[in-house]
Amino acid sequence: MRAESKIALVVFTGALLAVLHDQAPAQTVAVATGTSGKVHLLPATIETTQLGWYDNAQKPVLTIKPGDTVIMETMMHYHDRLVPGATLDMLTKIRLEVPGRGAHTLTGPIYVEGAEPGDVLKVKINKIVPRSYGVNMNFAGLAGQFPKEFPEGRIRYVYLDWDNKVAEFLPGVFVPLRPFPGILGVARAEPGRYSTIPPGRYGGNLDLRELTAGSTLYLPVFVKGALLWASDAHGAQGNGEINLTGIETAFREFNITLDVIKGRSLEWPRVETPTHWLTLGYDEDLNKALDILKSETVKFITEDRRVSAADAQRIMMQGWDCRISEVVDIVKGTFCFNPKDARARPPAALPSNETATDYVTVGRNADLNKAMDVASMAMINLLSEKRQLDRLDAYGLASVAMDCRIAPPTGSEVAVHCLTSKSLWRSPARRP
Repeated sequence: MRAESKIALVVFTGALLAVLHDQAPAQTVAVATGTSGKVHLLPATIETTQLGWYDNAQKPVLTIKPGDTVIMETMMHYHDRLVPGATLDMLTKIRLEVPGRGAHTLTGPIYVEGAEPGDVLKVKINKIVPRSYGVNMNFAGLAGQFPKEFPEGRIRYVYLDWDNKVAEFLPGVFVPLRPFPGILGVARAEPGRYSTIPPGRYGGNLDLRELTAGSTLYLPVFVKGALLWASDAHGAQGNGEINLTGIETAFREFNITLDVIKGRSLEWPRVETPTHWLTLGYDEDLNKALDILKSETVKFITEDRRVSAADAQRIMMQGWDCRISEVVDIVKGTFCFNPKDARARPPAALPSNETATDYVTVGRNADLNKAMDVASMAMINLLSEKRQLDRLDAYGLASVAMDCRIAPPTGSEVAVHCLTSKSLWRSPARRP
């Protein structure tokens, strides 16, 4: 692995880091770079990972200073047992071995010196290098947005062509690759063990596909040292992630720089990209998630533009560009794009019918949950009909490539517009 700046010296610290359950100690490698911060190498091993739970009493596998960079690895689900060749029957048996846990193999936690409750942890994503394969699954009648409608299971392994940044998900159907961590979060405030499935104010399983290289996640800190974990690597994911999985993979290199911001508190995580700030709202009820999202967006605009709450409300509605991140992790997610350039043009109106570039479905209801259900199922049916896809294939494709957006809320109804790009379909690449 290579640091972003020139490596001047490699120092094997020889520090033995204690881990839970009497596991063998982990060894870290610190790489001096000549910059203000060090670069730490953190491999994914049995000693540096845990399966399916958070615990704020978990002892750190790595301790760093603010400004340091960590180059870590992640594993596939179930401690790397979800690899090509694993069957759904095998995975079902593994799930029964770990009741109450998530499938995610977490690398961490990382202790950041100086981080205290009430601070903000800044996590800048510098570089992501995934593996060459990924997987999409539908567990038979157990999870996803429509478990009753899709009681049959299916598992599909795909090659991730990083030279061309695509995966041939179905014959002639190429999904663009945009790697990001599904899980990036700090320790919860509450003591005890908690499943990695639901996201929350601590981040965690946000399944937010905008967390690509070049973006920065800001997380409220709840315990001393923050305790950061990463997991659930994705090669691609649709907004909604409706069958429970995107294109699940693992990271050979997940390169992040961590810093601590003092004197600034956050109720919910925020994300910075080169062009936008993203506000987030998560709840088990999408209607409540949307309420949180609107409140967070107004709060952000008030702070960022230094305007009144009434003006912030008006600015939010004029520039409304809000989407659904996922609806399958118990706690459901929404987010809004807020342009850094105050002069940016408002986004175009959402299409209600098929366009030259996209298949489009719409769900309208007073209940945002039902509107999302209607729009998503309509897209599955449309793809099945228009492209002669097996409905389970259409379900999987929508999970990895569909983009579900929330229309500006007006009146008693709310609308969800789901789009799937027609550019996914093209002739298979010719083989020599």
